[in-house]
Order: sequence, then structure tokens, then C-alpha cells
Amino acid sequence: MKKARGLLRSVSSHSSRREFSVNLQNPTSPVQMDASERYCFNPKLKWNPKVEDYFIKAYGAEHFSLISNALTRPSCYSCIRVNTLKSATDAVIEKLRALLECKHPENANGNPNLRSEHEHDLGNCIKEVFGSSQDVVNPLEGSLSSGLVSQCQIPGLDYVVLVRGSGPHDIGYGHNPEKPLKEAIVSRKCAESVLRGAQVYVPGVMACSAHVEKGDVVAVSVAVEQPVPGGGWSINMTRGTVLQGTETDPYYLERNGLYIGQGTVTMSRSGIFRASEGVAVDMHNRVYKLPSFNDVLEGEIFLQNLPSIVTAHVLDPQKGERVLDMCAAPGGKTTAIASIMNDEGEVIAADRSHNKVLEIQKLATELGLKCITTYKLDALKSVCRRDASDILSSSNCAEDTNNSTILGSNVESQIEKISYNDVQGSTVDQTLSVPVSNGQADGKVYTSRAEIRKSMRRLKNGPGRNQSTGGRVEKSKGFLPHSFDRVLLDAPCSALGLRPRLFSAEETIESLRNHGKYQRRMFDQAVQLVRPGGVIVYSTCTINPGENEALVRYALDTYKFLSLAPQHPRIGGPGLVGRYEYPDGYIEEWLRHGEEELVQRFDPSAPLDTIGFFIAKFSVKSPLS
Repeated sequence: MKKARGLLRSVSSHSSRREFSVNLQNPTSPVQMDASERYCFNPKLKWNPKVEDYFIKAYGAEHFSLISNALTRPSCYSCIRVNTLKSATDAVIEKLRALLECKHPENANGNPNLRSEHEHDLGNCIKEVFGSSQDVVNPLEGSLSSGLVSQCQIPGLDYVVLVRGSGPHDIGYGHNPEKPLKEAIVSRKCAESVLRGAQVYVPGVMACSAHVEKGDVVAVSVAVEQPVPGGGWSINMTRGTVLQGTETDPYYLERNGLYIGQGTVTMSRSGIFRASEGVAVDMHNRVYKLPSFNDVLEGEIFLQNLPSIVTAHVLDPQKGERVLDMCAAPGGKTTAIASIMNDEGEVIAADRSHNKVLEIQKLATELGLKCITTYKLDALKSVCRRDASDILSSSNCAEDTNNSTILGSNVESQIEKISYNDVQGSTVDQTLSVPVSNGQADGKVYTSRAEIRKSMRRLKNGPGRNQSTGGRVEKSKGFLPHSFDRVLLDAPCSALGLRPRLFSAEETIESLRNHGKYQRRMFDQAVQLVRPGGVIVYSTCTINPGENEALVRYALDTYKFLSLAPQHPRIGGPGLVGRYEYPDGYIEEWLRHGEEELVQRFDPSAPLDTIGFFIAKFSVKSPLS
């Protein structure tokens, strides 16, 4: 395992495999390029200067340059979690191979001629780090090197399938100085999706050459935010802008090194900017080729990053336990947890967004998972405060439509879990027949007139604008202390580990520090919800040590009954040891020696080629022990 973790330290010796560089001095200055340099994909990630200095001090200039370069590219493989409640891994592999062979018959058996230089070098890096002896586990062997679709070889993750992509590819755009290319510029977020295998949809097109007609081939480039007078960032163009294709075009230099491929336009220029939806450009020649899994084997597979799957395993949920996912959207880790428990137990998924909770419900239904209960709940209000006179047998404080506290586990089961479809098909009398205790001993049922009026309006008018998708989201006032066996806090973060990422300059030192403060408040809630002997897992998708190692330092220093626990499986690297002193004198403490091996840090520039990610696992002792 020391060899495995050493891969994160060895990346500097492989820096020559990438021909990209980050302009750390002046990333916004235009540079004149010849045609071969202009019509390529060579993005330079922009950072706020103070943020850049912070990361350079944390990682070192060379390592941070590698991380910045890696962030602008997608991983060279897609990671798929098989829903073993509905299908077997071998069956899914065969189905995927058949589907992908229809689309890419030349690549179905892993034709080595179609692999990029980066892929070959990735395999060599893995061999150098893990070796070839039988007693050394190579988590990607048999996956990236044995065909397009393969089973993951990480122990315990045999239900995970890896699908190989390729890139970067050189694309000949047919540039002719006498005849400008027909082009389309897409938004940054659209481009990041295209780099992961998506098509160009109508809302993503920002500008287009004149006289583009259906069936024309266009070169597709990206509009990345530029600094604007007075501060801030903008793409500096109005949707529908006409591209000239010559050096007199005001956006000419901005497109240098930002071409992501070629595609065929599916509608005329006027149609693109009049339509509200649909595919605008069918991408047939991409810089990075990754299969799309949109509407593929629904209910049988779920596309998920490898570190996220590892996080669910690190939590180690057991059948019959009560588990809380505090910030559950979009539901990937929630459903992974339920699957590991074989759908036996209780998984509570909470999120502050109404629509995101609906998405979790939809995903759970699609995967056939029944042990998941969803609530709309702000993570900062996860702990329910009760008076001494309240009935303490209930483990949840629910919120009814009259904003009153509902007590008793029987009420929770009857009210909190009623779906909109149940209410829609019932009468007013049936809807109002749920008993609500007022905490008195007489056990009588009381229903307020306000509740009656609201229920009648709900039955008459339907779910309303905020529930237009047809689902109902139950609100919660939080949960009682020590009411969960395990808690996962996959905290909202700066997301600076997600890739591909073509812009990062919006984050400032102040915003990064604020993320850390917000996460500490959420962690304070998580600590109160776990029973003694339980487990808390904290994770983020960022490279920022202020949101990762600094949170661990805060947790261990604040709660003496917490301790870092070993993680299984462990394929990530060690955490960062040390500290950082801000210009205002504030000192941010990270890990201490001996703690770095108890966390997992996934480096996007490492040979495993994952997103940037961080996982910490805490064991909870009794506060009195």
C-alpha cells in the first residue's frame, strides 16, 4: 500500500508526459499563435493570484502546475456502478460492450492504435508504481489495459465497471487562410460537458459564423470568462454574436487553444438561436472521446466518480443500521450506501433544495431502492431541539404544513412518508385523519382550522408550481441527537477538484475561507447526530486544504472523543501536513505527522486519473469516556 500511496508523490517524474503548461505570470495576456497552435485544445486555467499563491505554498509550484493542467482535462475513463439488485456485473459488461461496439466497432476490443499517448503513459506509470508482482494490488489493472469495458479490480468494488476513453486527439480542422472556417462558440459549462461525452445543445451555443446551414461542419471552441472593467469576469459576448473568422474578429484571440472538436450542425444558424431545446451540433470528431451513457441501461447502472464510490465503502454501513446522508443530492452516495446495505435498514437522505430532493427520490425509484427516505432539510439545522416534556421515543422532529412540531414515531411514519400521489387520491377526511398528539396524556386528536384549509387547497389545486414534476417533498425540523449509527457529510464545497474545469478565477482567498467556516458548522451538527460508537465520514470534491485537512484539524481539536479511523479500501494518497499563515495573521492548521496516512486525498494529476477528492473517517467515542 505504501507503493500505491507513493503514486501521488511520483507525478513530478512523469511531468514530461503532458505537453501543457499553466501561465502563472499573466494568464490573460493574448499570445499570437500559428494555425497548428491556434486550432488545438491547450487551455490555461486562470486562478486568482492570492489563491494561486496559497496552492503553490501547499503543493509546490511544479506539483500545482500538474494539478492545474490535469483539471482542464477529463479522466481517460468513465466509472460505472452496477445496480446489483437488478443486474449482475458480468451481464452489464456484456450489454455495454454490445452497445458500444455498435457505436465504435473499431474500438470494441481495445485497438491500441486508437489510444492516445497519454493513455499509454498512464499504464506505464501504474506499472512503475504498483509493480508486476502478484502480491501488489493494481486497482486499474484489467480495466484500462484490457479492452473498452472491464471490471474494476479494487477489492470489494467488483460491481464497478470502467469504460475506457481516449485523448487528447489532434484534429485537422481544414484551416485555410483564404477561406475562414465555419465556427461555433459554446459556453464554458457546455464545453465541459462536451469534453465528458455530451453533445452541443441549443442553450449552450453562444456565437456562430454567418450563413451556417443545417448539415454544415463547424469547428467548436469555448468561450471562457475574461476579466471585465471594474472587476469580475464575463464571456464578453451576447448570445447570437456573428463570428467573422478573421483576425479582425474581436473574439479571435480568445479562441486560441480552446477548440474542442468538430461537429455537424443539425439546424440553421437562425434555428439555433430561435429554438429553446434540442441538439445544435452533433459532435463527431472530439479532442477527448468518452462514451455517453445518457438513457443507457436505466436502473441497471449509475455513472459515478470512483472516489465517490470509495466514500460509500469507507462509511462501511451495515444491514439494519440507521444512516444519514446530510447533503445527499444528487443521490449517488445515498444510493451507493443503500446498495451496500442490500436495501436493508434505513437511509435518510436530506438536502436543502426541493428539486434536488425530488431527483434523489427519482434515482432511488429508478434503482429500485426502498430503504431510502428523503427530507428537505438545511444541514445547518439537522439537530432537532426538544423540550423536556416532549416524548423522547421519537427519532425525528417532523414539520407539518402549519409549521408546528409533530411528536411521536407513529406520526412520523404516517405523515412524513405520505407521498403526493397518496394525498391526491384521498378525500379531505382521509387526509386529515392522521392523529396529531399535543403532548397531553388524554391522547385526543386535534386538527387546526388552518390545517384543514391548507389541506383543502392542496387537494383542489394540486402540487403547485414548486412541485410541478409531480412529486412531494417532506420537510423536517431535524433529528434527535445520537439517533444515527453512521453519518456521511459530503459537504458543499468549492468543487475545485471537479474536472474538466476550464475556469477557476472566481474563487478568492476570502471565499475559500468562508467555505471552511460553513463546513465546520455542518460538522458540528453531524457530531451531535451520531451515537457513541458510531462513525462520521467527511468528504469533499476540492483540492483546497482549508476545506479538507483544516476541517480534520478542527474536528480533532474541538471534539476529543473523535479519532481518525482506518479506511477501506484505501487507494488515495496521504493528506497534507503543516500549516498556512494568511496575510492577516490567521494561521490555518492542517494535519500533524502520523495523521496523514489516515485520510485519503485523490490527486487529479496522479496516475489514477480521478477527480480531486478528499475523505476523512472519524470514530465516535462517548463524550464522557
